[in-house]
Amino acid sequence: MALLLAIGFLAGVVTAISPCVLPVLPILLAGGASGRRPVRVIAGLVVSFSVFTLFATWILDRLGLPQDFLRNLAIAFLFLLAAVLLVPRAALVVERPLAAFSRLRPRGANGGGFLFGATLGLVFVPCAGPVLATVTVVAANNDVGPRAILLTLFYALGAAIPMLVIAYGGREAAVRLRRHAATVRLASGAIVALVAVGLVLHLDDNLAKLTPGYTNFLQQKIEANADAKRELAKVRGEGTALAAVHKTSDGLPDYGVAPPLHADGAWINSKPLTLASLRGKVVLVDFWTYSCINCLRTLPHLKSWYATYHKDGLVIVGVHTPEFAFEHVTSNVRSAVKRLGIAYPVVQDNRYKTWDNYANQYWPAEYLIDKQGHVRHTHFGEGEYGRTESLIRKLLGASGVHARRIADATPSGIITPESYLGYARLQNYVGTNPVPDEFAPYTFPSSIPANTLAYAGTWKVGSEAITAGRGARLRLHFQAHDVYIVMGGRGTVQALVDGKPTRTIHVDAQRLYTVRASRTETDASLELRFTPGVQAYSFTFG
Repeated sequence: MALLLAIGFLAGVVTAISPCVLPVLPILLAGGASGRRPVRVIAGLVVSFSVFTLFATWILDRLGLPQDFLRNLAIAFLFLLAAVLLVPRAALVVERPLAAFSRLRPRGANGGGFLFGATLGLVFVPCAGPVLATVTVVAANNDVGPRAILLTLFYALGAAIPMLVIAYGGREAAVRLRRHAATVRLASGAIVALVAVGLVLHLDDNLAKLTPGYTNFLQQKIEANADAKRELAKVRGEGTALAAVHKTSDGLPDYGVAPPLHADGAWINSKPLTLASLRGKVVLVDFWTYSCINCLRTLPHLKSWYATYHKDGLVIVGVHTPEFAFEHVTSNVRSAVKRLGIAYPVVQDNRYKTWDNYANQYWPAEYLIDKQGHVRHTHFGEGEYGRTESLIRKLLGASGVHARRIADATPSGIITPESYLGYARLQNYVGTNPVPDEFAPYTFPSSIPANTLAYAGTWKVGSEAITAGRGARLRLHFQAHDVYIVMGGRGTVQALVDGKPTRTIHVDAQRLYTVRASRTETDASLELRFTPGVQAYSFTFG
């Protein structure tokens, strides 16, 4: 347990030195400068962040409130605080009831400190790392236990220590500028107001992209540590997916006995299989989903290996772990398997049981298992096809013809990141705030920066997808060779690149569609014009 708490604390410290906390830092300075006790402010932040990280979804579901309610409430409070600091008469009206609510004196050093910090806990959205990802999964499954609570608390404490220093810095500055107390108060109010406006405009959404190399390095050190993985797996209620690596005489690593395939969903192209029944075969377990462009670029290599080496004892099992709701539907998966020409066995993993057995985190992900049932090689994402084939041949003892060589289509260089369109993961969006789960009008902003998108016309914005209404359009500023979009429903979509019509897409099923395919990388503006009823889920690029 001590190791788990140390992991959480260190991960929190790393978070606190990354750009993800930028929305909070100026408010901490302003709070200290306006006389609030830093310890009480940080205590409020730690408590509210811990409670709402673990229980917000459950609380809001029970109350029938939208998932962004708490964030919006916190922003409203920040505007109120800005008014208190900027307008003395407003302070007389507002501070007394707020202080009574927080059981703190209305004026002086204590005023509103804990409540002020609690508000910051609602707008503090740290960079995702292995620790926060573990807590998020546990909270989403409503399976919060003592380990998860302590991990979250120590994570928040780790993040709070550097913030406490900053808050004391603001207070110290206020003491030195005591003669200019009125100016300091006005400046603090202006800072809080500006940050609140930035939060309304969702300017904080993309701060994780600014994470410098040193924070990425430190987060990866935490994630790569075997003891850390084992402790975080305990929080998620999982066993350790793969054992520690052992050296073997054949030069390949041995990760121990492969975790089992969970008999969860329908099997396609075969009867249900178990790894025990496949002893004596070389097995490649491939985690994929049929609308994932990275998985689709990997498929030609998998199909080629299966066609070449199946007769020698290679079995590929495609574990279809869905990302979107429509990918849970068996008929959709069967149609995709047939359309994509997949001949090897595929099993649905709708409840992420096999995914959790392997503690997997990636689409695609490959686990190569030898004839004795031990995992001997893993690879996450695209690429390294030549090495994987060499290892397949080595485990099979194959000496004949190699599989048909297929060009590696793994993207290289800088391209626009995957961009989701529903409000649950809407990170690269600019424009007017989405109205959840109902049709509403939208307009394009005056400009769309690189790697961002916006809606126009009438859209219904759901958690996973957006549904087109009258005059529905999307604009995207992209940098890539190829552009793909996951869509569903029925209708047509007209594509324009830099204002010039390029193609019309006929949507007839929920799957991935190609918007642009080119040998030339382009930095351009894409506009899509939808007929009503068409659904759009996400953009991916190549």
